[in-house]
Amino acid sequence: MNAAPADQLRLLDLQALDVRLSQLDHRRSSLPEHAELEALAKDTTQLRDLLVAAQTEESDTAREQTKAEQDVDQVRQRAGRDQQRLDSGAVTSPKDLENLQREIASLARRQGDLEDVVLDVMERRESAQERVAELTDRLSAVQATAEEAAARRDAATEGIDAEIAGLTKDREAIAASVPADLLKLYEKLRTQQDGVGAARLYQRRCEGCQLELNITELNEVRAAPADTVVRCENCRRILVRTSESGL
Repeated sequence: MNAAPADQLRLLDLQALDVRLSQLDHRRSSLPEHAELEALAKDTTQLRDLLVAAQTEESDTAREQTKAEQDVDQVRQRAGRDQQRLDSGAVTSPKDLENLQREIASLARRQGDLEDVVLDVMERRESAQERVAELTDRLSAVQATAEEAAARRDAATEGIDAEIAGLTKDREAIAASVPADLLKLYEKLRTQQDGVGAARLYQRRCEGCQLELNITELNEVRAAPADTVVRCENCRRILVRTSESGL
């Protein structure tokens, strides 16, 4: 393949832009905020699960407390009615009086037991409420951190995208000035060779594979006309000759 030396030199400009674009793309995908946000998302999910569990416990203990207080109230009302009967003097039979007094005493013990249950439930509910409050605060803090990290990511991404857009326009302009067959070869090699399709021959060394050409290869390059597109014998990339090639 033949191409004017100027066209071959433009490949180096194109390659430099492609390297920079590749670097920017890598930088965009590897911003530290990506990993930070992923970790924060996991923390958010875990905290939400814990919060739901704590809220469920608080709701369950609230119903349990209501039921226990209702039980206490029922026993208290029954004991009150029995005490009124006792105080009214309506019960005159010694046996009935004894049974009534025994029932009042039994109800008093029952009420005490139920009140202990209420206190236990209240303590568990208070603990659940504290847990809900703690987890709510922690979740809010993690979400605030995530929002701040997302803002940093977006700002960094915006800056990178702006640079990519500018370089892409420059690349399009240079690519349009390169002969179609030369550009096609460059693009093919760039795909095959880790993003580098053309390399400068500098001081007898290919800057693509970083290997120095042997004397036979150098003589072949020296002998090739200026418009001949030469290739590195080692990496097969387009080898662009310049005044610093050492030929």
